[in-house]
Amino acid sequence: MKLSALIKNIPVIQISVPPHIADAHPIPSDFLPPEMSPDKIVPDIDVTSIHYRAQTVSPGGLFVAIKGFKVDGHYFIDQAIEKGASVIISQKPLEKNAIVVMVENTRKALASMSSHFFGDPSQKMTIIGITGTNGKTTTAYLLERILSQAGFNVGVIGTINYRYADQVFASQVTTPESLDLQRILSEMAGHGISHVVMEVSSHAIELFRIENCCFDVAVFTNLTRDHLDYHLTMEAYWACKKRLFMEHLVKGPKCKAAKAVFNCNDVKGKALFMKFPLNAISVGNSSLNTIYPEKFSMNLTGIKAKIKTPFGTFGFRSSLVGTFNIDNILAATGAAVALNLKPSEIKKGIEALESVPGRLERVPNDLGRFVYVDYAHTSDALRNVLKVLRSLSSRRLICVFGCGGDRDCGKRSMMGEVSTQFSDLTIVTSDNPRTESPLEIIEDILGGIRKADIKEYSVTELYEGFTEKGYAIIPDRKNAICTSVRTSLPGDTILIAGKGHEPYQVIGNKTVPFDDRLEAKIALTL
Repeated sequence: MKLSALIKNIPVIQISVPPHIADAHPIPSDFLPPEMSPDKIVPDIDVTSIHYRAQTVSPGGLFVAIKGFKVDGHYFIDQAIEKGASVIISQKPLEKNAIVVMVENTRKALASMSSHFFGDPSQKMTIIGITGTNGKTTTAYLLERILSQAGFNVGVIGTINYRYADQVFASQVTTPESLDLQRILSEMAGHGISHVVMEVSSHAIELFRIENCCFDVAVFTNLTRDHLDYHLTMEAYWACKKRLFMEHLVKGPKCKAAKAVFNCNDVKGKALFMKFPLNAISVGNSSLNTIYPEKFSMNLTGIKAKIKTPFGTFGFRSSLVGTFNIDNILAATGAAVALNLKPSEIKKGIEALESVPGRLERVPNDLGRFVYVDYAHTSDALRNVLKVLRSLSSRRLICVFGCGGDRDCGKRSMMGEVSTQFSDLTIVTSDNPRTESPLEIIEDILGGIRKADIKEYSVTELYEGFTEKGYAIIPDRKNAICTSVRTSLPGDTILIAGKGHEPYQVIGNKTVPFDDRLEAKIALTL
């Protein structure tokens, strides 16, 4: 693609062109915007590829220097040129043996160029974005099943993976960098995908990964404490989440027909619903909402409910567990209604989803234990899961959890306090300690647990059984899971929280294989 086409819509501050390149490539007189002054004119060369990692650059490529969390791409510009980059996009004025285009924000520039380079794929498909602290993944899985059962070709981009046309690829982050996102969307369009369900993280919004991505529907699930190591305050976190609706959804070629779905059981969701200027659908338990449950019941094996929509009422049975999954089902139903799907199609899709990886996922066994693995890694998510299991469990509730290192440490004691409130036994362990000391992380958690003044058990005592409310410290996660099973009795419920679908542990700077579900299965056979 011609460089002129890539940078046409980007505010350019300065362009530096080496003489030998300027002499070799005559400059067309009309390829840049009229307002661009002569000193900003650049030879209209062909750009064969776009990169934001210097090591991936190929000859004729364009390299965008992005300042990341740990490293600054500007330090790797020389490496990119050595590998054949003919154009550099920078936030600093530079004189290099390549065309250097200086812009104010290279992340925004990357998003704009990536979209154009891949032919603006989001305009060719129906794009549904889902944001919120909790419930994004489950809502995405539900909507994927609903759309598939309705006969559409569906692609999904999310926390667990991205997938389309019977292909599954590992995800490194919830929402990919803009270049990767536009490439994936282009691949999906090329495979005949008509609808894309995308989890949209706050990082993706803040870091311009979804710039130039045109959404047809956006869904808000809820807002609770998370990612404060990055956003620092809840106000900043909330402001970021709102941008998907108040900036992205209300502009662009799809804005006139775009619709939003808000979970009005959540205070922030209701507030956003009241302010949203375009077509909006509210979902929640109250009959004042656009979509709501007329009745529902649940147990440890699933949900039975009847939902009222503008298109009619439908009943269903779901193998998903918990009241928070009612919220997720309502959110997915709202998105389906926004896309004009029939109640019969929505019902069929909901019932087709048997489980979501690592989201209150049941570990089957013949021992009479109810064992679940869940991704809950915030105090609110842990509270929601434990509250549901507490209400549905007829016997004791055991919770195994830890907190990740190098992340928001303020939530650790809060999670300890929540687990103590709802569990009969809390086993505190490690969870991706990264570069922090596991014992120091555990000590932070204990600050919340010890407020309850409950008994501390040793592993030996637990093997003999526990008779009163308490907690134990078992830093080794494998041992913690084994101990939870060994100390349990038939009818007891065990929640292994924090990692969910993740098949690894991050210890120091190393990633080692570890899957809570597999470890629980092994423990149940010992």
